[in-house]
Amino acid sequence: MKEIAIRPATEADFGPMWDIFQELIASGDTYYFAADTSREDCHAYWFGPGVQSFVAILNGERLVGMYRLISNQRDRGAHVANASFMVSPAAQGVGVGKLLGADCIERAREQGYLAMQFNYVVSSNMPAVLLWKKLGFSIVGTLPRAYRHQYLGYVDVYVMYQLLTDPTHWPDA
Repeated sequence: MKEIAIRPATEADFGPMWDIFQELIASGDTYYFAADTSREDCHAYWFGPGVQSFVAILNGERLVGMYRLISNQRDRGAHVANASFMVSPAAQGVGVGKLLGADCIERAREQGYLAMQFNYVVSSNMPAVLLWKKLGFSIVGTLPRAYRHQYLGYVDVYVMYQLLTDPTHWPDA
């Protein structure tokens, strides 16, 4: 039986995280990063100030995915979380993304975020769009032709949003 554990990322995880990052951005169909994004830029993205990163480990040994959780904006926008996810192509389609997404939502709730927003979900990435809808997100905006897909040309990008708590229980601003 395969077991997937999710835990905070450490510096020791960066090698496998870099491998997944490179493989996914090379495809040119889901992430806005250029194929030649540097190792240093990748490291800053996953381990920079204010970033909490988590990894999915298969059977206690192989890193198969990761996510980062941050505030979507600073100051007056810091009550809304933002997150990014990557799953190894070798592990896609078996529920790793769903586990990472559910874990991220729960951590965001525990940390007191009132909502979560994804700013840049590529519309042609239907597995991601369907997963986020299944996990309670709604498309609240469409950015026409905002992503230059490697094969499809310019495609739309969605802004997706989910309230994490009942807004009637929010503290006054």
